[in-house]
Amino acid sequence: MDTPNTQTNVHIGDKETQEKLEKKLSTLTEKGKEEEIKEKASLGGWSYINLNGFPVSQEALKIISAEQAEALQAICFLYTGEEMRLGAVNPDNPQITYLSKELAEKYHSRVKIYLISPESFDKIFELYSKIPTIEQLEGFNINAEELKKYDDALQGFNSLKELTNNTSLTETLTLIIAASIKFDSSDIHIESEEKEIKVRFRIDGVLQEVATLKKDAWPKIASRIKLLSDLKLNIADKPQDGRFTIHLSDDKVDVRVSTIPSAFGESIVMRLLRSSKVGLEFEKLGLRGKAFNDLAHEIQKPNGMIITTGPTGSGKTTTLYAILNKLNKPETKIITLEDPIEYKVQGIVQSQVENMQEQNEEVTATGAIRRKNYYTFAKGLRAILRQDPDIVMVGEIRDLETAETAINAALTGHLMLSTIHTNSAAGTIPRFLAMGVPPYLLAPSLNAVIGQRLVRRLCQKCKAETEVDNQKMTLIMNALNSINAKSGATVTDLSNLKFYKAVGCPECNNIGYKGRVGIYEIMIMSPEIEKVILSQDVSEYTIEKLAIEDGMVTMLQDGILKALDGLTSLEEIFDKTE
Repeated sequence: MDTPNTQTNVHIGDKETQEKLEKKLSTLTEKGKEEEIKEKASLGGWSYINLNGFPVSQEALKIISAEQAEALQAICFLYTGEEMRLGAVNPDNPQITYLSKELAEKYHSRVKIYLISPESFDKIFELYSKIPTIEQLEGFNINAEELKKYDDALQGFNSLKELTNNTSLTETLTLIIAASIKFDSSDIHIESEEKEIKVRFRIDGVLQEVATLKKDAWPKIASRIKLLSDLKLNIADKPQDGRFTIHLSDDKVDVRVSTIPSAFGESIVMRLLRSSKVGLEFEKLGLRGKAFNDLAHEIQKPNGMIITTGPTGSGKTTTLYAILNKLNKPETKIITLEDPIEYKVQGIVQSQVENMQEQNEEVTATGAIRRKNYYTFAKGLRAILRQDPDIVMVGEIRDLETAETAINAALTGHLMLSTIHTNSAAGTIPRFLAMGVPPYLLAPSLNAVIGQRLVRRLCQKCKAETEVDNQKMTLIMNALNSINAKSGATVTDLSNLKFYKAVGCPECNNIGYKGRVGIYEIMIMSPEIEKVILSQDVSEYTIEKLAIEDGMVTMLQDGILKALDGLTSLEEIFDKTE
């Protein structure tokens, strides 16, 4: 078979055009060589595979040592437990046949040998150069001692920038994670840009740039994170998801890792989930007055549905866990269905649904045999109900099948907790109806809807009183004057309103805020709202009006009341509710 002429010289266009053409010629040359190997495999009766871009896991790679792989020109490119696949440049080698039998006995797997090109072997063999750090990573642990080592030096973001410039690459990731825990961040963003690597922490819902690293550090940083979270080392052009755990002296942090390809490399996000954060008490959510009493009453009912609603990052999961913590008793059977399980809670059975998209991608990439009977929210919920639970929490209601199953469960003696994406509590009802839920089922099943947002708490050490302009004060007065007396949340002295602003001090890293607090609206099902649902002439405005008449305090009103208490600023309230 003829192959493209690799000696062709290109002298047209600019440098970038020339590089593109040369790359294309190289690709064609490689493709030609692979075709030759494929034809050779067909003639020799061997299976063939091109490993260019194939996602090889660390577990598979480590089955054959680097020394043995180099000597035999063979590697393990897939291991699923039941089956193992080896790639060999010369599969006729008797030593490879012997190796396959030895591995089959050792791992109790079906072993299949594939013919691969020398180019395929070389690309996968490069991954062995990163393997030595795995042994170091097995002992990777950020414990109390390591945190203490950085504690004195980490006095703010500026100190972190200085430390990263003077720390070895081996220690850099440890330092970044230690700093993120000290600064109580929820996410770490490490992004490869054109000339540098940007490190940002999400603190109280807002991203803060905390450090920059040299661009040439990216391969080692990315590989270290992938090794930690058991991701494919040689895959940078597809999204990947993984996880690892950091053990502290009195706590543990589950780290969820997500990578996506970007213009200049990859973007890596690590979400930090601390077990201690799930201990939030229902009484400390920030609910008060009629809203607190109403919800406390509704969660004690033996059946019905309680829904939390709001955009991503509005604290819905936190609210559900706080409710579960209050209801979690030895005599009560609680089962959750989540995607993913964010926090482990003692005394509660937690089940995780499968990500169908990820499974489909894995089947396509590896050819491994996978189940197609996916464990979805709807299927999981039906299975859960056969476990005789008292309380069920479903991470999210996304479709009609899940909604109908949840509603039927709520009508047949179960207390159902779940979330849905809408902008307000009143918007939940039109959302369910738009999914196709029959009004005659929705009306009797719904107990309460919690609309919510998270706003940043003002740093109590540096907050300062502030003036409010006339336009904003008019909005505030209208909101306060319209609070229904039934809510028990009216302000008696409207002539002496005081509000506060963020200033910034060392205590809050000069941000002006420290921590977050929820603002809520609790809509309780009433006979009037039920009539509107059954009439099928439903609008969000009508439902909200009826709820306010019944004493509901809106999120805007709740936020203004918390700003009056000095808990947050008006800027935060209007930013989250407008």
